[in-house]
Amino acid sequence: MGIIKAGVIGVGYLGRFHAQKYASLDNVELVGVADSNNEQAQAVAKECNCKSFSDYKDLLPLVDAVSIVVPTSLHHQVARDCLDAGVDILLEKPITVTLEEADDLIERAESNQLILQVGHLERFNPAVQAMEPFLTHPVFIESNRISVFKNRGVDVDVVLDLMIHDIDIILNIVKSPIKMIHTVGAPVATKTTDIANARLIFENGATANVTVSRISRTNIRKMRIFQPGSYINVDFANKKVMTIQLEDELMESGMPKQNIEVATFSDGDALLSEIRQFVDHVITRTQPAVSGREGRRALAIALEVMGQIKEHQSMDVFQEYFNSH
Repeated sequence: MGIIKAGVIGVGYLGRFHAQKYASLDNVELVGVADSNNEQAQAVAKECNCKSFSDYKDLLPLVDAVSIVVPTSLHHQVARDCLDAGVDILLEKPITVTLEEADDLIERAESNQLILQVGHLERFNPAVQAMEPFLTHPVFIESNRISVFKNRGVDVDVVLDLMIHDIDIILNIVKSPIKMIHTVGAPVATKTTDIANARLIFENGATANVTVSRISRTNIRKMRIFQPGSYINVDFANKKVMTIQLEDELMESGMPKQNIEVATFSDGDALLSEIRQFVDHVITRTQPAVSGREGRRALAIALEVMGQIKEHQSMDVFQEYFNSH
């Protein structure tokens, strides 16, 4: 394939950035953008020098590939129509609302030999990529993603909004099936869960403790990974990766001496990297690292976490509060 003809379906806050990235690539022609908000579609089309569509189905005959950046509840319907039209798709996370919907998309993509890449953007985060060379056999992972409240994405549970990113990263790091999950969580500012913790216990003995919140007054984004003989601390906010390697020689305390190294990483452009990789897969017809199956795997764990939290919550207390406000 030569120049890839691309489009973006859904050009709100994030979709607009997708359109900008496609428009910047030499091997891509951004044919058009589609949005049910016609004014928004026209504005982004003018900015990116392409056509606008109010109905995404009118865009499909004109393109080879699209990014789908619509509300999660519409993922299955829009992605299904694109796959049925023979169009490769980059589908924002989470892949779908249910596992049944995810299975349907995976089957359609595989039976038609189409690319289905799921937009787990954190896989392309420079911090995540910076820690990968130091990974050996993780046995304990502690992840904290604490953010200030934003009036965007609050229509979904914080597990699907934020935790699913860390679930995907951790599943990719540990590479073992989940044996057991323990969870806690609660709604605070919205009617869905706003703060949550999940302890993931893997069949190979590894454990991950994952905490997310979207109601903090500050932003904290850190991940610590312990493994035999070493420890990795990733500070996303300050763009640092610290590695501590234990040596054979002991200190007076009996603790092994430590070789400490601190590396910094650049901001990078995770979205551009993700879209470039998607385009490469469209050209080479190769399987994405974050395929539909990886997206489904993360969704399955996220849904189980959400289900447990719902069971544990005292719904009468929360319902009484929200009914009175």
